[in-house]
Amino acid sequence: MTKSLKAKGHDLADSFIQLEVLNKKQVKDEAFEKFENKLDGINLFPLKPTGIEIFQINVGKMCNQVCKHCHVDAGPDRKEIMTRETMQLCLDAMDHPVITTVDLTGGAPEMNPDFRWFVEEIKKRGKHIIVRCNLTIILANKKYHDLPEFFKKHQIEVVSSLPYYSASRTDNQRGDGVFEKSIKALQMLNDVGYGREGSGLTLNLVYNPSGAFLPGDQQSLEADFKRQLKRKYGIEFNMLFAITNMPISRFLEYLIESGNYESYMEKLIEAFNPGAAEGVMCRNTLSIGWDGYIYDCDFNQMLELKVQKNCGQHLKDFDAEKLLDRNIILNQHCYGCTAGSGSSCGGTTA
Repeated sequence: MTKSLKAKGHDLADSFIQLEVLNKKQVKDEAFEKFENKLDGINLFPLKPTGIEIFQINVGKMCNQVCKHCHVDAGPDRKEIMTRETMQLCLDAMDHPVITTVDLTGGAPEMNPDFRWFVEEIKKRGKHIIVRCNLTIILANKKYHDLPEFFKKHQIEVVSSLPYYSASRTDNQRGDGVFEKSIKALQMLNDVGYGREGSGLTLNLVYNPSGAFLPGDQQSLEADFKRQLKRKYGIEFNMLFAITNMPISRFLEYLIESGNYESYMEKLIEAFNPGAAEGVMCRNTLSIGWDGYIYDCDFNQMLELKVQKNCGQHLKDFDAEKLLDRNIILNQHCYGCTAGSGSSCGGTTA
C-alpha cells in the first residue's frame, strides 16, 4: 500500500516546505502574483467572514485509503486522532447559535473510536450534520457495515468522493478495488433510502479531476454521473460537487513530479473569478483540527495556517465575536478556490 508523505519522510510532509514552494520565484525569476493583490483589486482585501454557519471538524487523519490527490495526507499510518476531551471543546463551542451545521471529516471520520458518541452529542444540540464518508470504510470491517443505518437514524447528510463512474479512473486516483467497493457502498446507502426521491436522506457525490486541469461544468458532470450510475448500477444520488484540486500536499507532490506545477498555477491564476472569490467557503466556515486548533479552512489547516492570532487560535479560547471580525489568512493555494466557477466543500461558488 502507498504510504503517506509523512510516513515516507518526504520534504512536502512539512507545511513550511509546501508554503516555500507556493511562494518561491518561478519563471524568469518572477513570482506568481500574490493572491491578496487579486482580492485587493476587487475590494475584497482584507477578506472578512460573512458568518460562522459551518463548523468543519477534522476528527483525525487516520484513513483506510491512501488517495493520490489527498490534501490531508491521510492514511492507515496516520495516528493523529481527536480525543473525546477535544470533542467536548467542539461541543461547547458549537453551542453558539450562529453555528447551524457540523461537517465531520478526516481521514475517515468513522475510524475515530468516539465518532458515534460525537454524532449523538451533536444531534442533541439540534445541528445539521454532514459526514464526509469515503464509502469503502463501510465495507472495510464488520463494525462499519451498519453505518448506512446509523447515518439514517441520525438524519446525516452523506458526502462521498467518487472521481468517476468508471473503475479505471477511480482506482487510479484512490487505489485498486476502490471503485467496486464504492459502488457496493452506494447501493447499501440507496437500500436504506439515501439519494432516493422523497426520502429526506441526502447523498451527495464529489468529483475532482485526476490530472492537472480544472473540473468541467458541474451541472453537466452531475447529469452524466446520474445517467451512468443509474443505468449501470441502479444508483441514485442528490447532487454532484465539482471540486478543484488544491496545489498542496500529495497533489502538490504530483504536480512537481509530473512537471505540471507552474502550468497548473498559471491555469488557476488566469481563471480567477471575482464572483467565485465572493463566495469562498472560508467566509462562512471554521475549520477545526484534530487537536483543537482553529483555521479559516480545511486547506489552511493542512498548511498549519491558524486563524489570526488575536482571535483565539484554539477551542479553549473560542470567541465567536472575535472570529466573526477576523481577517481571513490567505496564501497562494487560495487561487484554487477562486478559479473558474469556484470551488468549495459544497462544490462551485459562482
